Amino acid sequence: MKNKFFIISVFLLPTIMSLSSCSDFRKAVGKEKVIPDEYSVVLTPSLIVPPGYKIDPEVFKKNSLIEEKKDFNLSEKIEINESNDPASFEGLFISKQIPKDIRKIVDEETLGISLSERRGIDVLFGNNNYEILETPIPQDDPLGFVDSKSYKDRLKSARKKTGLKCSMIVATGLINNIKTTAVASDFDFLGASIEAAEGEVILFATQYSIENKTPLIICTSGGGMRMQASMISLSQMPRTILAINELKKHNLPYIVLFTDPTAGGITASYAMVGDIHIAEPGALIAFAGKRVIQGTVKEELPENFQTSEYVQKTGFVDLILERKDLTEKIGSLLSILLQKNSVISTEENETSEDNQSLTKAAS
Repeated sequence: MKNKFFIISVFLLPTIMSLSSCSDFRKAVGKEKVIPDEYSVVLTPSLIVPPGYKIDPEVFKKNSLIEEKKDFNLSEKIEINESNDPASFEGLFISKQIPKDIRKIVDEETLGISLSERRGIDVLFGNNNYEILETPIPQDDPLGFVDSKSYKDRLKSARKKTGLKCSMIVATGLINNIKTTAVASDFDFLGASIEAAEGEVILFATQYSIENKTPLIICTSGGGMRMQASMISLSQMPRTILAINELKKHNLPYIVLFTDPTAGGITASYAMVGDIHIAEPGALIAFAGKRVIQGTVKEELPENFQTSEYVQKTGFVDLILERKDLTEKIGSLLSILLQKNSVISTEENETSEDNQSLTKAAS
């Protein structure tokens, strides 16, 4: 009997152990440890009023909060003075007059709003005080990309929404009486992502600056390269870098203005090779996202990580300026850079002449 029990135990024990290690078995007996999926989407059912449930209006009349506010008079709390100057953000709330340039007032005095393409140009040159340049646009969707919607349809929707052919425009105007070329992005156009059309805009702006001997300013915005164009998008990174290098060979200033957000391949290419880097307060400036980096290094990152204030400490950004100060500061910087580059250009010419003289003497 003992031998029979021993034999049964020898055969049953491994079977029980293997079953207990099996996830299906543990699930069946209710012993499996449930690990929540942080990426899962949990759908919450809509709130439904139970059948036969009635709300007595008298309950609300007796509500203490409503009784407390019953005698509240707005005019007693806020004095409205028609003589108050509305030419400030605070003045808008204590004046009955609505200024015609209300959009400009709010934009200049409110932080954290990205520069859209037209407003970005307006901030630099002044309202309508510039000329928008026509840029070449390459063939749409050469790869025939389709996901939940065709790329051509996405482009049509973006163009209808923004009135633009691509996410960037080029304009020329005066800053501190210095003729300047500027590029600005519109985040409403597919997140201001980059593909061949945007690359062509930057190349066009660079060539225009070289031919007209103007400084170049690029207001950056966007999440990086556009996935629908695949390698065509990624190829814009070296293309734009090479274009900027040509600009620098001609000793022309190149200033980058970071707006919120600037990330991905934009940060990894033309946005990081400026002579001067200026950022708006609180702008996101990054390559990979904070969660990706945090998951890689397995460490807690600072709360202000990848903001313009943080990256200024690491040397990525030279200045943080509010919009109302941009034109004046950029004008001063352009004057200094042009004067410096003029000296450099003169020295290079003298060196070149000396080299030619030495070559002739040697021959």
